[in-house]
Amino acid sequence: MPAPSTFSFPLDATQRASLLEVLRGGAFRDLPAPAYATAAGESPSWHCNVVLYASGKCVVQGKGAREFVENVMEPMVLRRLVLVAPDGSPAPAAAGAAKAAAAPVLSAEALSPHVGVDESGKGDFLGPLVVAAAYTDADLGPKLLALGVRDSKQITSDRRACEIAAKIRALLGPSRCSVLKMGCRAYNRLHAKMRNVNRILSWAHARCIENVLERVPDCPMAISDQFGRADSVKNALLERGRRIEFRSRPRAESDIAVAAASLLAREAFLQSLAELSTRFALPFPKGAAPHVRKAAEEIVRKHGPAALPDCCKLHFRTLDEVLAATGLSRADVPAP
Repeated sequence: MPAPSTFSFPLDATQRASLLEVLRGGAFRDLPAPAYATAAGESPSWHCNVVLYASGKCVVQGKGAREFVENVMEPMVLRRLVLVAPDGSPAPAAAGAAKAAAAPVLSAEALSPHVGVDESGKGDFLGPLVVAAAYTDADLGPKLLALGVRDSKQITSDRRACEIAAKIRALLGPSRCSVLKMGCRAYNRLHAKMRNVNRILSWAHARCIENVLERVPDCPMAISDQFGRADSVKNALLERGRRIEFRSRPRAESDIAVAAASLLAREAFLQSLAELSTRFALPFPKGAAPHVRKAAEEIVRKHGPAALPDCCKLHFRTLDEVLAATGLSRADVPAP
């Protein structure tokens, strides 16, 4: 059965305002509003039409409707992740979803009070760098596991990862987690100053750990994935962070707190890509593969090289390939 091409949602006042902001953001051109509608727009880049009715009902229709719902409606308007049928009702879960593997038993370390930290976007040409930290203890560890928290790399579905991340935020609240999103322009300025990705990561990891320690001052330990020198994050910690035990090791995502942090960072990174896609009215794919380079070339053709500091990580060699393909050089790219 083909995927539905029409989706319907009831929107509250806040969601309506968010949708109107999307419709006026440049990715849509106005359409004549049908009867009882307050706004209607067509997006050639998303291959869909959107109509907002006075009742608050929103209808998304077209070849790219599902992609628009997943990448824009859910993260930016609905602020929740749901599978929907054409009439707006929840769709049945995918076949076999109930046959998930049994949850592993938490280790003694996982049950101990500590904060885990991880990042997303480090290897992606487009979009920001995001670092997140999450706290856990004997009470929270089993609850995180019950939510489906695992090493983010084992969760191949972005939708599922964001769904779990939303539950993590609800469980931990703002006092037991921290997310630091470094937009492209800020990231590029920092890289121009530090000239080293690992130094940026160390600073950001330390900042997130300190943010959690400020709210959970009796936390005795932090765990981070290892990159660069094993003591790089520890050395970047401030006075409060230097009073706790710090562990850095390869494949730290196996720890429940680090896994939770990884999912929080991934959620924020995906939301940022969706926001950039809406802002520039073009797709913003993940990674640094050839299709990402092609997307960046389209950004240059449509918005010029001046847009690049806001869209990509300028130190990637992918940038040279993009510029060569568009007949430009790094001299054409303004400083961030």
